[in-house]
Amino acid sequence: MAHQTTTRVGEPFDRTLMEQLMKRRMFYTPSFEIYGGVKGLYDYGPAGCALQANIVDLWRKHFILEEDMLEVDCTSLTPHEVLKTSGHVDKFADWMCKDPKTGDFFRADHLVEGALEARLKGDKEARGQKVEEKEEDPKKKKKKGPKSTAVKLEDTVVQEYEEVLAKIDNYSGDELALLIQKYGIKNPETGGDLEPPTSFNLMFQTTIGPGSALPGYLRPETAQGQFLNFAKLLEFNQQSMPFASASIGKSFRNEISPRSGLLRVREFLMAEIEHFVDPQGGKKHPRFDDVKHIELALLNRDTQLEGKTTVDRISIGKAVETKLVDNETLGYFLARIHLFLNKIGVDPNKVRFRQHMANEMAHYAADCWDAELLTSYGWIECVGCADRSAYDLSVHMKKTSQPLMVRAIRKEPLKVEEWQIDIDKKKFGPLFKKDAKTVETAIEQLSQDLREKLNLDLQKEGKIEIDVPGVGGGKVELQKGVVEIERRTRVENTREYIPNVIEPSFGIGRILYSLIEHCFWTRKGDEARGVLSFPPPIAPTKVLLVPLSSSPYFHPHLQSLSRKLRTLAISCRVDDSSASIGKRYARNDELGTPLGITVDFQTVKDSTVTLRDRDSTSQVRSSEDEILKAIKGLVEGVETWDDVRNRLPAFEGQEVD
Repeated sequence: MAHQTTTRVGEPFDRTLMEQLMKRRMFYTPSFEIYGGVKGLYDYGPAGCALQANIVDLWRKHFILEEDMLEVDCTSLTPHEVLKTSGHVDKFADWMCKDPKTGDFFRADHLVEGALEARLKGDKEARGQKVEEKEEDPKKKKKKGPKSTAVKLEDTVVQEYEEVLAKIDNYSGDELALLIQKYGIKNPETGGDLEPPTSFNLMFQTTIGPGSALPGYLRPETAQGQFLNFAKLLEFNQQSMPFASASIGKSFRNEISPRSGLLRVREFLMAEIEHFVDPQGGKKHPRFDDVKHIELALLNRDTQLEGKTTVDRISIGKAVETKLVDNETLGYFLARIHLFLNKIGVDPNKVRFRQHMANEMAHYAADCWDAELLTSYGWIECVGCADRSAYDLSVHMKKTSQPLMVRAIRKEPLKVEEWQIDIDKKKFGPLFKKDAKTVETAIEQLSQDLREKLNLDLQKEGKIEIDVPGVGGGKVELQKGVVEIERRTRVENTREYIPNVIEPSFGIGRILYSLIEHCFWTRKGDEARGVLSFPPPIAPTKVLLVPLSSSPYFHPHLQSLSRKLRTLAISCRVDDSSASIGKRYARNDELGTPLGITVDFQTVKDSTVTLRDRDSTSQVRSSEDEILKAIKGLVEGVETWDDVRNRLPAFEGQEVD
C-alpha cells in the first residue's frame, strides 16, 4: 500500500534547493571531486546507499520473489566475441558531433533538442508566457557565445519544432545532420560550427589478461550473461517453461556528453529480467487476468509520428486486445512495472509508457515500451520493456553450435512426411577420410526441396553433386550406394524451439533520482529546508529516536527502543543533540525519515511514547509495543498513517522550533 503524502508547497519545483540538499546530506556526490571530478561518475553517500539498497530490496521482492524468478550474478567483463555476436560491437552507438576548433564533443540528438527547446522557450517569453528554467551546471564557466533572446516565432515554426522534438528519438545520423544544417545549430557554448554526426560506440574496451590476446569490454547491460546461461537455467528449472531469470549489477556506457546528474552517467546499476516464453502460444501469461484491469498512460508510436505527445489512458487488457501492446506477457510486465513504481513512491501523475518508434528500436526488439518519469529535466526513460523475440539465443546458438533451445513433449504426436538421406558409413568413411564429418554435415543441412531434386538425379544419373565449401573444389560427388534418398514418414513426440524473450530493464539510478524529485517539497514558512516524502519501505532511515532533553532517565528507554527496532530489522538513529525537537525533526525530514519517536518524562512513568508522521507532522501516543507494531506495519507497507491515526490516540504538543 503506497504511503500517502500531504499537499506539497513550494511550486514551481526548485531543483537548485534539492541539489543543495543532496550534496549537504551526501545522498550522492561527484566522484574524484578533490581531483576536479570526472563527468558522468558519481559516488553514493550513506543516505543514497540506503535508499538504493531499499529500492533494490523492494524490486527483488516485487519481481524475483513474487514471480519466482531465477537470479544470477554474471561477470562485468565480456569477451569481444560475445558482444560481436550479440550485435553490440556494430550497433551499440550514438550519433556524435565534434567542434573542430575546441575539440568538444556533443550528442547530435541532444544538440537539436537543446537548440529547439531554447527557441521555443524564447517564443514563450516573447508571448509573455511563463516558462520553467532548464538545467544549468553551476560549476561550468559560461563561454562567450550567442546570447539567448526572446524571439516570437511563427505559429507554423512552433508547430514544426514541436513535431521534430516529438520524433527526436527516431532520426538517423543523416537526418540529424540535415536538421543541424537546416536550423543552423552551432556549438551551444561557443557558437562555433560543428562537423557532421558520426557514429560512436558506447562500450568501454579493454583486454582480458596480459597483452592484448583477448579483447573485451565492460558490459553495457546485464542481459548477455543470462542468455549464455540459458541452458543451465532451463535445466535448473527442470526443463519447465515459461520461466524468468533476473540479474542486478553494474553496467558501463561511455556516454558522449554526460549531463543531468544521475540521469546520464557512465557507470550505473541495472536490474534486468529475461522472461523466456514459447512463441507458439501467442506469448500469453498465466497471471495476465490479475493485472488486465490496470490503467496505464500510453504514448504510442503513431501519435509520436504525428508530432504529438498525447497519451491514451487505457487498461492494459484493452491495450493487448487491440494489439496496441503486442502480447499478454509484454502487457503483464508493463502493468507490473507500473505497480512497482507506485509502490516505491513515484508520482502516478508523472508516469507514462512510450512506445519506441521504428528507427529507435533496439536491433533485437520486436516491440518496446519505455516507462518514463517526468522530472525537471523533462520525461526521462527509467525502465525499458522490450520483446527481444528469439534474437539473442538464436545468434549465440548459431555462433557456438550450443543447443540454446527447449525440447517440449507434444500433446499429440506429429507425423512429418520428408525426404531422408541414408549414408553407407562403410563406404563413406574411406571415401572422404578426414573430410567425412564436413561432408556429412553438409548433407544433413540440405533442404527438403533440394533433397527431392537430388533423389531424381540419383535415380536418373546414378550419382549426385552437392556443395561442400572447403572440400576439394567446393563440390563433392556422391554415387548411388554411398547414399540413398527416400521419402518416409517420421513421428515427432517432442518439439524443439528457441524461446522468445520479454525483457524489462530498470535503470536504478534514474529511478532513484526521479523518485527524489517526486518526493521533494518544502513546508510553508520553511522554504529553505526541504522534505523528502519517501514511503517508509524505501526510506534510508525509518525511525528517528528523540529524547525530550539530555536527562539520563531517558537513556534506558532509548536503548530499549533502538534494540527492539533493530531486532525487527528497522533502521533507526538517535538524535540527542541540544537543538530543539522541531529542528531535530526538520533535519531528519531532509533525509526522508518518515517516523519519529519522542521519549519524554511521561515515558519514564508509564512507558508510553509519541509517534510522529513526517509529512503531516501529526502525532499519536501509545505503549511502546503498540507504537512498534504500528511502525512495523508502516515499514512493511501494509498500513498507512491514516490507519495508525484512526486506531491510536492523537497527541498534541512537543514539536517546537
